[in-house]
Amino acid sequence: MAAGSTVLLLLLLPRLVLAAHGPPGCKIRITAKGLELVKQEGLRFVEQELQNITVSDLHGKEGPLHYNISQVKVTDLQLASSDLHFQPQQHLVFNISDASISLRFRRQLLYWFFYDIGSINASADGVHIHTVLQLAKDEVGRLKISNMTCNASIARMHAGFSGTLRKVYEFLSTFIVTGMRFLLSQQICPSLEHAGLVLLNSLLDTVPVRNYVDDHIGIDYSLLRDPAISMDTLDLDFKGMFFPRARENQELENHAVEPVIKENERMVYVAFSEYFFDSAMQAYFQAGVLAIELQGEKVPKDLEVLLRATFFGTIFMLSPVVDAPLRLVLQASAPPRCVIKPSGTSVSVSAFLNISLVPPGRPAVPLSSMAMEAKLSAKVFLQGKALRVQLNMRRFRIYSKQSALESLALFSLQAPLKTLLQLTIMPIINERTKKGVQIPLPEGMDFTKEVVTNHAGFLTVGADLHFSKGLREVIEKYRPAPTAPAQPSTWPPEPSSDPRPL
Repeated sequence: MAAGSTVLLLLLLPRLVLAAHGPPGCKIRITAKGLELVKQEGLRFVEQELQNITVSDLHGKEGPLHYNISQVKVTDLQLASSDLHFQPQQHLVFNISDASISLRFRRQLLYWFFYDIGSINASADGVHIHTVLQLAKDEVGRLKISNMTCNASIARMHAGFSGTLRKVYEFLSTFIVTGMRFLLSQQICPSLEHAGLVLLNSLLDTVPVRNYVDDHIGIDYSLLRDPAISMDTLDLDFKGMFFPRARENQELENHAVEPVIKENERMVYVAFSEYFFDSAMQAYFQAGVLAIELQGEKVPKDLEVLLRATFFGTIFMLSPVVDAPLRLVLQASAPPRCVIKPSGTSVSVSAFLNISLVPPGRPAVPLSSMAMEAKLSAKVFLQGKALRVQLNMRRFRIYSKQSALESLALFSLQAPLKTLLQLTIMPIINERTKKGVQIPLPEGMDFTKEVVTNHAGFLTVGADLHFSKGLREVIEKYRPAPTAPAQPSTWPPEPSSDPRPL
């Protein structure tokens, strides 16, 4: 039994490896230009996070001086120099240099029998922060910040004192400033680590991984592997496979050409292989929705007149219910196939058209069954984050499934029938594709200035990025609920005549 299981595993292993490392149906490249825009938005977010730093109270005793520092607040933050860049193979590096942080905190001081209370303004200068974020694919195939390292240092710290004991404060300020410098530097990295590992990961959670497109199909945008990062680009390989909702675990093997992105002039590039579109049409075909039925008044009048006045008039006359309403059923006989060439994108469709009469209260009377072959030109474009396709009929052929004589008679119908299908059926199909499918970008980030370029076996969309919502707005919307309510800070009790640490 064990030997049989081992043999089965060895037979399945190549297929499992192929599934895990197969070519992507969709690929996204973020360039250094796009990273610069991300840095600008991220910098505003980092400033807000650092301004919310919570510093522990500082209290102690130096000779006759008892001090307590509390309610530390960041009043101003100046990030003079910052840099965000790629670091092979899986990292983003974020540096802040020569920054300054202004603070204000409450003081309580007891010097011999003199008690003083008030506020102190301080500034931390020469603040340097070096952060490295490791990007990886998590267990469900979503991009995540899997690890983060941070180092922070403060070169100088100054405190300004006022009041009746100002000279004493200045003499003893070294103790307070040194303590505040240590506490502040210890809080910078935990604040940024929480921002990266918790808050930014909640933003990445808004990227669709496996979601429904409509009532019939869904799409799998799971990452096939960890991101590939060079000095100038970040590449993400997505599965890019549609599936029928009735068979969500179905896998369609990818035999298409792998998209190759060579450009890096725009902020972002998205590439789609023929597999991406083929899987969508396969899913719709298996869901049974690649069919259109027109009956009675829904049949275009021009098409009905054409059918009754041509070769089909003879067929109609053979039926005892000539005046009964018409029923047309147009249904794909096989999943359509997409072909992407540098000259354009086309879709080949094989279908059959069944024509029958439906007298009221009586069974339908079949008249004819015709086979149809059509080639549609496909215009692929991006709007916001939605990939949309507009179809137009280029070539059309119709022939009889019953006899060569009928096929010959149908020859004269091809041109007018093509025109009528273009005017009646194609708008219905394009209305279904109007919604499009969302590209895997976080919420609040959209494409602008899109340009579509066709290649052999795949197409690319080059675009710039735009933040329709700020990082803070999206993160606040999806911020994880705190595990425990924050405790309000309290003032220490007023000192008694017996000196003791505040």
